[in-house]
Amino acid sequence: MAIIDVIKRSYNQGSMLMRLILINVAAFVLLHLVVIGGMLIGADGNGLLAWLELPSDWQLIVRRPWTVLTFMFVHYGLLHILFNMLWLYWLGRIFMEFFSPKQLAGLYLLGGWCGGVLFLLVHNLVPTLSADVFFLYGSSASILAIVVATAVYVPDYKIGLLLIGEVSIKWVAIVTVVLFIVGMEQGNVGANLAHLGGALMGVWFALRIKRGRDITRPLNAVIDFIVGLFNGRSFKNLGRFKRRQAVASGAQTGAGRQAPSRSTGRTTGGVSEEELDAILKKIKVSGYDALTDEERDKLFKVSRGGNN
Repeated sequence: MAIIDVIKRSYNQGSMLMRLILINVAAFVLLHLVVIGGMLIGADGNGLLAWLELPSDWQLIVRRPWTVLTFMFVHYGLLHILFNMLWLYWLGRIFMEFFSPKQLAGLYLLGGWCGGVLFLLVHNLVPTLSADVFFLYGSSASILAIVVATAVYVPDYKIGLLLIGEVSIKWVAIVTVVLFIVGMEQGNVGANLAHLGGALMGVWFALRIKRGRDITRPLNAVIDFIVGLFNGRSFKNLGRFKRRQAVASGAQTGAGRQAPSRSTGRTTGGVSEEELDAILKKIKVSGYDALTDEERDKLFKVSRGGNN
């Protein structure tokens, strides 16, 4: 029980990056415990893996809908999970220097799903691959989305490599993608295309962010709502979201802006005039959806006159 308590405490107090790593490691350990337990009772525990992988057969997916999520957290080989988790930790820390924890989680999921879509397309549309059922598992597509997104957003960010020295992160991403493309010649076409699907999602995320759009925001809003269903906050937050939308609509026409105090230079919501001007300008240029959660909270406080 002490070990379980330590794991729970590490998960609850850890960053989003550490939570993703813990989920992957926990799934890896549980899978192997099931396999070992099956061996002890004379059963085949390896069969569980097939129930967590993403199958290329649509009929199997309908019968196992959870696989569209579980496959990106499943590893079976020790080197497979070791390499992926080191990769996630190393590049994930760089990603977190520029983006939020929610964006990390959202891109992880979107990268995995984009890879899954390409995997399904190639195994259902290419005649030589559609005859048999293939399975996809692992977090490689999700991690590659994070790597490529970081490389596109800050291509000249320097990282240190053993025996090589400092190199720009863009070259790390380029070499990684090239290696996956070369790997297609070894027969693992579907899996490597899935990896490239994650890379494409990373490119899209970074390019949209540069234009003030966060493609992970809708997904994270859905996740927040679902999580809120379990603690009773979803319906309360839904009403709050509608009020914030009304505030943003008024802000775009100037009606929702509250005059700051001239004596202190602060609004009644505890937000400086400069901060409010920057938020309103951002709404005008990029729209309300471009605001961060912190900026939305500030705008909401101003609309309420500083009552928390």
